[in-house]
Amino acid sequence: MQSWQTRAESADAVVSRITSGMNVFVHGAAATPTPLLDALARRTDLTNVRLWHMHLEGPLAFTAPGQAARFRSASLFIGAGLRDAVAEGRADFVPIFLSDIPALFSSGRVQLDAAIVQLSPPDRHGTCTLGTSVDTARAAVDAAGIVLAEVNSRMPRTHGHSAVSLDRVTAWCETDRELPEHAPRPVTDVESRIGDHVAALIEDGSCLQVGIGGIPAAVLARLTNHRDLGIHSEMVSDGVVSLLESGVVTNQHKAIHPGRTVVSFVLGSRRLYDFIDDNPLVEFHPCDRTNDTNLIRKIDRMVAINSAIEIDLTGQVCADSFGHRLYSGIGGQMDFIRGAAMSRGGKPIIALPSTAAGGAVSRIVAELAPGAGVVTTRGHVHWVVTEHGAVDLHGKTLAERGRLLVSIAHPDFREQLLAKLHELKRI
Repeated sequence: MQSWQTRAESADAVVSRITSGMNVFVHGAAATPTPLLDALARRTDLTNVRLWHMHLEGPLAFTAPGQAARFRSASLFIGAGLRDAVAEGRADFVPIFLSDIPALFSSGRVQLDAAIVQLSPPDRHGTCTLGTSVDTARAAVDAAGIVLAEVNSRMPRTHGHSAVSLDRVTAWCETDRELPEHAPRPVTDVESRIGDHVAALIEDGSCLQVGIGGIPAAVLARLTNHRDLGIHSEMVSDGVVSLLESGVVTNQHKAIHPGRTVVSFVLGSRRLYDFIDDNPLVEFHPCDRTNDTNLIRKIDRMVAINSAIEIDLTGQVCADSFGHRLYSGIGGQMDFIRGAAMSRGGKPIIALPSTAAGGAVSRIVAELAPGAGVVTTRGHVHWVVTEHGAVDLHGKTLAERGRLLVSIAHPDFREQLLAKLHELKRI
């Protein structure tokens, strides 16, 4: 039998199957298939190829201004490499809940002609895995007309709904390269204080949804004395590894996937990638399962920790843009905020520093910036946490909300925020 390595092709040969006018899915985050994207960008014979993707890592040659006639990106969640292209009108953004994306592909609403992915090497059964990112890739691989892959020997082999038979792959190249890494950075004093306030809200036996960045890292670092925590999250980063290894996270009290850490994708350091490699206690599922509100609500004491760019005095949360300039996307914030709110004993939390721009700008504002997107509505918001405290807005009047939010704003801005409440007759 011919080995899979001898059937591998060059990256340029693999992407020769892409033709003009195709709808193409691109695997994201740490699983971004960079060699195949580079090869695709070298193609000068293509026009009007639509690339559908989440946040992508690494160099993205197809985003260069000179490529605009050949490739049109449709970001379902914007990463750093696409922000300028979106702002300049050379790329598109699709506002959508993370839980709704797989159905775009599986229903045929977006007809995928091809999926370009990165896979772990096949096992003795000829089965690869989607590695670090199952999220939207599961539906894309199942729905696309053809599947083109980078098979990377350093891609972790993951459990859950991650398997892809090599027979499903039309063509592949073989690589041996490190995945993109996001090593934890030092936590700031502000993030530490936010972490203290959030950790105080988390009870033993709670199940957590956390993301990446300084605030999630600060929260996780303060949970070492907690017991029997669980993880059910669209993503995790390095901070969960220590809690799993120390036995703080046991997943024993989860009604959904008990005994298993459940995620949709991961992004972190090599330590995290090595931890998930062939680890049956970490399950990867598509984001229409991890982010399914009807499942999340069944997990008691679900704590959802999400971030924001700014929040107004009524509780409207902007998390995806700076005014009209798009920064990220809706993602899974609303999926988990609503799910945690309906969970028995659950706590939906928005955590953010009280200021930005070195203290020059308040993130708690009288009104959102023109063009700002409301990701979490004032009807859905519950807990809001800054370094100055934690307040619960659920069931509160506009006047009560305003006063509570002023109490956790930076002291330098409280007077002007109170003046605005007086102006609005909310004092």
